[in-house]
Amino acid sequence: MACGRSVSCGCHGQDGERWMTERAVAPKREIFGWAMFDFANQAYTLLIITVVFGDLFTRVIVGDGPDYRLGNLLWSLALATSYLLVVVCSPVAGAVMDYTARRKQFLFGSYLLTVVATAALYFVAPGYAMLGVLLIIISNFAYSIGEAFIASFLPDLGPPDKLGAISGIGWALGYVGGMVSAVFVLLVLGEVSAENFDRIRWVGPWAAGFFLVAAIPTFLFLRERGRPRPLPAGQGYFRLGLARVGATLGNLRGYRDLAVFLLSTFLAMSGMYIIIAFSFIYGAQVIGWDQGVRTLMFIIVQISAAVGAVGFGLLQTRLGGLRTYRVTVTLWVLAVVCIYATPQVAAAARALFGVEWQAQYVFLVVGTLAGSALGACQSTTRALVGAFAPQGHAAEFFGFWGLSLKLAGAFSLLLMGLLQAWVGLHLAILFCALLFIGAFLVSWPVDEQRGRRAAEAGGG
Repeated sequence: MACGRSVSCGCHGQDGERWMTERAVAPKREIFGWAMFDFANQAYTLLIITVVFGDLFTRVIVGDGPDYRLGNLLWSLALATSYLLVVVCSPVAGAVMDYTARRKQFLFGSYLLTVVATAALYFVAPGYAMLGVLLIIISNFAYSIGEAFIASFLPDLGPPDKLGAISGIGWALGYVGGMVSAVFVLLVLGEVSAENFDRIRWVGPWAAGFFLVAAIPTFLFLRERGRPRPLPAGQGYFRLGLARVGATLGNLRGYRDLAVFLLSTFLAMSGMYIIIAFSFIYGAQVIGWDQGVRTLMFIIVQISAAVGAVGFGLLQTRLGGLRTYRVTVTLWVLAVVCIYATPQVAAAARALFGVEWQAQYVFLVVGTLAGSALGACQSTTRALVGAFAPQGHAAEFFGFWGLSLKLAGAFSLLLMGLLQAWVGLHLAILFCALLFIGAFLVSWPVDEQRGRRAAEAGGG
């Protein structure tokens, strides 16, 4: 329902790991500049992907009511395509950045492309659905690959034992940025409707302008510490990028618990990508909520996600990471079932007790549950990947994890788009429950202590 954070640093590999161990904590203004990118880019993911433009695209721009199956399918295909492009391009971009020391230029390019393509969403009007598909593919690709670029700077900002705290600063500022960027849209631009189209179409330029201005500290204060070096003889960037992915897959054989957990994470994050992309669309199409309830849902999800991340983080110290992860996945199954059953719960309350519970208000309660699961699952997953990855390969495996998340997004959104076109969005949402159940079952053979010992030993 809210979006994910920048969580992987996949562009450094082992060179980045060696550099990381030699680093003192970076100056505060550089850490602030790095974290401000999270603050800035949440305007895109919340306003365009989660809260506003997805709803606008499906119900107004495509507008194939009453079930909007074509609009939902086009939305899914656009997002899935953008994530597949990230999967293809990230390893090559990482290789180029490592050997040319131009991470900051790549980051600036992705930032500029996101801003321009997002601003151009203003021109996507009813009858121009394919222009919307193209611009979403471009903007979400640029935003998503930019997440990998900004994360690649994290190892430069301090020694390994400080990186969690530094990453947490970006995580926290991301939630703040999301709230700040959304206030103007929710309170000033108003509802998503054909009647209000001339105002709400400004959501694209607003998100672009917010990102453009708020990310300026990143490019003022963040330093490029890499040094250019020649390519290995006989290798191009494309081959080098693919070789890195192949090497990581080979290394996973020595870390059985990490490999199985990554598969479980793939399934869990597949479900979460669907929720992030479709929760507010579901609220509009299936629940039929009012503008005020939509605003309340946004606030509730942001707060509950932050509380869930902190609360389950504390619980993790008592239960252990793997048990906490399984609790959050179970919470997700319950949340998805409640999302599906919201209209039925409201109808049952009226029939059995004579209570006039509107479905949209029941959905607010469900939103609290889903928001808590969102923040908690993201937090515990990242912590477990860190615990299972040996220090000499941590950046490598985090990079592979980040890549697998984008593949999960492409896989799940493509299937969701096809499934909802067949059975409708209300029934198709249960596909998420199956993904989370699969994640729970796949995680069962994982032994947390064995995985930690393998990581400490540096091999199988």
